[in-house]
Amino acid sequence: MAGFASNRPSAPITGINVTPLVDITLVLLIIFMVTAKLVVSRAMPLDLPKAASGTEVQQIFSVALREDGTTQVDGAATTGDLDVLVKAKASLLRHPELRAVVQADGNVPHRRVMHALDILRQAGLVRVAFGVHLGPAISPREQQ
Repeated sequence: MAGFASNRPSAPITGINVTPLVDITLVLLIIFMVTAKLVVSRAMPLDLPKAASGTEVQQIFSVALREDGTTQVDGAATTGDLDVLVKAKASLLRHPELRAVVQADGNVPHRRVMHALDILRQAGLVRVAFGVHLGPAISPREQQ
């Protein structure tokens, strides 16, 4: 029986059965975990590199954002956003598995990097990585 009531019909129920509450909470937790993955994956998809030796050569579309405001695509200067878009679409048609690498100088504003990502997305490039230079690792002593 639910609760701790005696056999008398007029006796009050003095206990609470928490099993349905736990069941509903677990179901909601699972639903939130599944939907959170879907919401986050649409925000800005990144193709993170995998650390395995491979034999396949990948085609890379390189976009370099310089501090002086210029943009280079595959090492050649561009005339503007439309030029980047046209080159990205043409490269994607030649190589369907094309990956883009955005290399931005350290002082390039965030809005410019996001604008470049938006142009690549409009062109259909969804596999994007960011180019970096390796720096020194942080030791545990420096964090204290």
